Amino acid sequence: MTPSQPPTSTDLDRDLDLTQTQGEGIWLENGFVVLAWGFALVTAGTLFWMSWVVFKDARPSIEEFGLSFLWGREWSSTRKVFGALPFIYGTLVTSTIALLLAVPFGLATAIVTSENFLPLWVRSPIAFLIELIAAIPSVIIGLWGIFVLVPFLTPLQQWLYEHFGWIPLFSSEPFGPGMFAAGVLLSIMILPTIATISREVLLAVPPELRSASMSLGATRWETIWCALLPAGSAGIIGAVILALGRALGETMAVTMVIGNAVRISPSLFDSGYTIPAILANQFAEALDPLHIGALMYLALILFGLTLVVNIIAVLLVQWVSQTPADR
Repeated sequence: MTPSQPPTSTDLDRDLDLTQTQGEGIWLENGFVVLAWGFALVTAGTLFWMSWVVFKDARPSIEEFGLSFLWGREWSSTRKVFGALPFIYGTLVTSTIALLLAVPFGLATAIVTSENFLPLWVRSPIAFLIELIAAIPSVIIGLWGIFVLVPFLTPLQQWLYEHFGWIPLFSSEPFGPGMFAAGVLLSIMILPTIATISREVLLAVPPELRSASMSLGATRWETIWCALLPAGSAGIIGAVILALGRALGETMAVTMVIGNAVRISPSLFDSGYTIPAILANQFAEALDPLHIGALMYLALILFGLTLVVNIIAVLLVQWVSQTPADR
């Protein structure tokens, strides 16, 4: 057995450098953790701070009307009577119309621009042009809606009224602006969000999944419907929820084409109002504390709606991401 040799100065220097490097790495790692926690806490604190400010300003209306504010139908600043139901109804109806129109078109666009239906030199410009829609200011889209979209939709609305007026959804004669026009305009605004994110999700699906599906004899449609869309369902649902958040909070474009009438009508051709629209129209001229409180109460309701939508989205994504055995 050979005796162990004493460490040389080179070995000692190397061990010292390694110890210093490990120490610096631990400091950097701990610093990064602290920095990440700090940013997370600042973000959460900002959210709670905003909620407290809105709640504090809404307290006069909350104390005056309570929960009856949610189903009140009248809104009069002169008589100091306020109800939120027409605005909640208009917000939900226009957002629902937008999703019903934008989701099929957005998914179709994502499939066409991610799969080999078209040459690459055609798919890339189409995807880029759709992404450009998201960069257009909402005021410009609202002006386009007034001068182009509403006149374009009026003959269609008139035809639906004449042939299907017995259906409550088309029971009123159209005059141009209304909830249907606002919903169509919102669908155009949220289309880039659904199409772009869904396209990136489908492109991230492993190519082996396509090859395996088609090697088993599946057609291209069966591969897309039974393999690709289920594999990317969590990301697609996230895209839809992001688009819904945009639809719920859109202000100027909807204000220009919805008609701004405080009413609840089953007909989509009637004018209506949304929560963001009433906030944009009346907040600058609101002087009475109760009026300001009612507007802030509406803002609190909108905040709650978006929070509920996001909670449902997180639960839905978690459920979709689980395997059938874990559900």
